[in-house]
Amino acid sequence: MSLDQLYAPIEADMRAVDGVIRARLHSDVVLIRQVAEYIIGAGGKRLRPALLLFVANAMGYRGTHHHELAAVIELIHTSTLLHDDVVDESELRRGRSTANAMFGNSAAVLVGDFLYSRSFQMMVSVDDMRVQRVLAHATNVIAEGEVLQLLNVHNADVSVEDYMRVIHYKTAMLFEAATRLGAILGGADEDGQERMAVFGRHIGTAFQLIDDVLDYSGDEAATGKHLGDDLAEGKPTLPLIHAMQAGTPEQAAAVRRAIEGGGRDEFAAIMDSIRATDALAVTAGYARAEADKAKAALSSLPASVFKESLLQLCDFAVARDY
Repeated sequence: MSLDQLYAPIEADMRAVDGVIRARLHSDVVLIRQVAEYIIGAGGKRLRPALLLFVANAMGYRGTHHHELAAVIELIHTSTLLHDDVVDESELRRGRSTANAMFGNSAAVLVGDFLYSRSFQMMVSVDDMRVQRVLAHATNVIAEGEVLQLLNVHNADVSVEDYMRVIHYKTAMLFEAATRLGAILGGADEDGQERMAVFGRHIGTAFQLIDDVLDYSGDEAATGKHLGDDLAEGKPTLPLIHAMQAGTPEQAAAVRRAIEGGGRDEFAAIMDSIRATDALAVTAGYARAEADKAKAALSSLPASVFKESLLQLCDFAVARDY
């Protein structure tokens, strides 16, 4: 199923979230409006806000705070993308030039800061200390994850456990925050909130692992990114870690050189090593295991169209090709 089909039960909610985002992006500073609208206008899967909306609806929430908080989640995510692209010196995202390539690094960083601070203005309006604690914790952990990833760049000795920790901090944490917030709005008790957080953590991890697969197998027109971007940046993702562990000494040495040196000079040889060791299939297997754990965390939710969509999104996170 396409995302449009999966999002059908929350179509009106997603439109409302888009309206909140565009309203909150207003600034008297022209450059802020230009950069923010450029990024938001690029689209994207909007998976994190959708998960918040689905969980809140599955738990019977009736109100409008879920629109505001879903917009907060998307603005936080967008701000991290702005900063990521500067750190990674990326030039392409979602099939077009990154904001830093269009407007410069300084503008991208500062507008990212604006989006972060605007998101905190928005969360305060909900007037719930539980919400503020969740988002304050999440943004701090995400920042830690960014630093962990930076420390791992060009480090060929990163273990699977080390890498999964980076995924949990950098990517899965915002998924976890989104689903926990949906549970809070839905009136769940602490145990229910934790179950939904576990769901978010595992589907977020599955999502990132498939991103790692697509970095070596995706269609550039579909993914909107260049193949081998992670390799070029010297990032030791799971396919590379597995290729080093399961490959021949020569294959492991080639992967190690590529991670330590960065660039795409040995891309063809690395792809041969990845194929020879079934590294992409192994990584996809990790992702399927995470998606299964996410599904299991939904077992206590009552049957509804929203729960069914959450289960289908677990499958989408693993089966997608973009």
